[in-house]
Amino acid sequence: MTMLVFGKSGQVSLALQRSAAQKGIPIKVIGSEDLDLATLSDTQLITDLIKTHDAHAILNAAAYTAVDQAESEPEKARAINAHAPNLMAKACAKAAIPLIHVSTDFVFDGSATTPYREDAPTGPVSVYGETKLEGEQAIIQSGGSFAIIRTAWVFSADGNNFVKTMLRLGAEREELTIIADQFGMPTPAGAIAEAMLTIANQLIASPEKSGIYHFAGDEKTNWAGFARAIFDEAGLATKVIDIPTEQYPTPAKRPAWSVLDCQKISQTFQIPSPSWRAALRDVIATLNKP
Repeated sequence: MTMLVFGKSGQVSLALQRSAAQKGIPIKVIGSEDLDLATLSDTQLITDLIKTHDAHAILNAAAYTAVDQAESEPEKARAINAHAPNLMAKACAKAAIPLIHVSTDFVFDGSATTPYREDAPTGPVSVYGETKLEGEQAIIQSGGSFAIIRTAWVFSADGNNFVKTMLRLGAEREELTIIADQFGMPTPAGAIAEAMLTIANQLIASPEKSGIYHFAGDEKTNWAGFARAIFDEAGLATKVIDIPTEQYPTPAKRPAWSVLDCQKISQTFQIPSPSWRAALRDVIATLNKP
C-alpha cells in the first residue's frame, strides 16, 4: 500500500519519512527535483505517478512557507499552495484515492478569543494565508476524498523553526525581546506525520470521513512563553522580555490568536493532541546529541 509524499526536505516530510520507515509503510517521496510544483500545469504528471507507484493515497507536505517573502512573491506562493493542491486533488479524485493535505492557522484573521473550530469563518490577513485558503477550497471542490489538516507553530529537530532559532540566540545573548500578544499551540512535526499516516489509512477504508480537521499541541501559550519553555528545557539562563507585536514589525501580518479546537480529529480518528512540552524535551535532546 504505497503512499506518495509530496515535499522532501520540510519538517513534516522528514518526519513522515521516519515514521513510515518505522511502521514499514512503503512511501515514494516526490521532491522539487522530481516535480516542480511551482510550474505544474495539469494533472497528468500526478496521475502518472499514482499509476507508476500504484499509490493508495497522496500525502501533501509541500508548501511555500516563507510567510514574509510571500508578500513579494504572491504568484509563486499561489502556484505551490493553491494550484498544485488543486491538481493533486483532481488527480486523486480521478484515481479514487484520498489526499491528506497540511494547511495552517493562517487561514484565520486571529481576532477570536476562543479556540477556532473547523467551521469558523476564515479571513486570512497575509498572502501566505490567502494562498493556503485557496488550496483548501480547491481540494474541497475536487469531489474526491480528502483530509485538510490545519496546524500551527510547527517545530522539530529539522529545518528552520522557532525552537532552533531560540536555542541559537539564547546561547549568544543574555536577554531577548519576544512577542507576547500572539497566542497559539506549538505542534511537533512528528505528531503531524503520525496523524497523516493514521488518517490516510482510515480514509482509504472510510472516505466518508473526508473533511477539514484541526490538529495542534495540547496547551496554548504565546511566543514569549514558548521561548521561556525552550530555555528552561535547554538549561539556558536567557532572560525573556515581553513585547507587543507592534514593536516587531514584519512584512506579513500574523494572526494574534492561533488557538485551534482539536476535538473533531480526536472524535473522528482517535488522534489526541500531542504534548508539545514532552516533544520539546525530545527535540532538544536530539539536538544535543554529539
